Amino acid sequence: MRTALTTFISLLAVAAQAQAQDFFPSMQEYQKVQTQGRTSVTLDVENDSLLLNRDDGFYTSGNHIIVRNIFATPRQSITYAWHVGQDLYTASDIKLRPEQINKFDHPYAAWLYAGMFKEVQNSDGSATKVGLDLGCLGPCAGGEWTQTNLHRLFNQPLPQAWNTQLKQEWGAVLHAEVSPASWKLSADSDLGSRFKARVGNIFTDAKAEVTWRYGRLNSSVDTPGSFIFSRAELKIVGYNASLQGGYFRDQKLVVKPNRTVPEIEFGYQYSGDTWGFYASVVRRGSEIKELSNAKGAQNFAKLQVRYAM
Repeated sequence: MRTALTTFISLLAVAAQAQAQDFFPSMQEYQKVQTQGRTSVTLDVENDSLLLNRDDGFYTSGNHIIVRNIFATPRQSITYAWHVGQDLYTASDIKLRPEQINKFDHPYAAWLYAGMFKEVQNSDGSATKVGLDLGCLGPCAGGEWTQTNLHRLFNQPLPQAWNTQLKQEWGAVLHAEVSPASWKLSADSDLGSRFKARVGNIFTDAKAEVTWRYGRLNSSVDTPGSFIFSRAELKIVGYNASLQGGYFRDQKLVVKPNRTVPEIEFGYQYSGDTWGFYASVVRRGSEIKELSNAKGAQNFAKLQVRYAM
């Protein structure tokens, strides 16, 4: 499995360089995008409580802010961006006390990070992206404070086992993506694919996905569009610190990651000249080897609001 993952990541890097000579960031290009481009701010929220089914567990919350500087031409758009995020993971039920949690349940964990990335999107739907995230796993990520105070604010049950969360580790994750040109199915629908990889002491994995869109399509997030979409993804997992603990920590856990994790998403996206909106429902297969999809699958909603200046 490690050999296959390494090979996949190597092929991804080679394909990215072959697709675009300007794959990697440069200071000259960054300054051009900063001075001549347009800025947008996106608030991204992923949470299982948004489904209003009272479930709260596994990957339970993700809050992210992305600031993009975009320089667009008729042929392509070049984006330099930075983002900050906090992702929270808990046992399958936050009401369980430490002694009630099954040994194969998801450990409590939080990942707080900041990063930068460059993305190039072409008018034919092809794209490349490369970035680096730096952050902290464990108590320094502030997961207990965030979840406890939000649940108090919305009068929801309080988590009972953050004192069992994973040990602290500082982390770095390098990530890259490649998207071939999309296939035009009709005047208002297309089919696109994307290949992603992450390498680091927090996450090491590779993903392949296919997305179908129908409606008024756009070529990038900064151009007008309004469409429904469905996405299917398969992830190959090399290392997942939210389950296994930090790579450089001696974390004695019995939980093992599933090496292949499927995911599907259905949603709607609107992009206007100033405002953008994105809403979807995601179902992710069990990430824990010892839990079947019947017990370990995750369902959550994803909402985004974008404002362009």
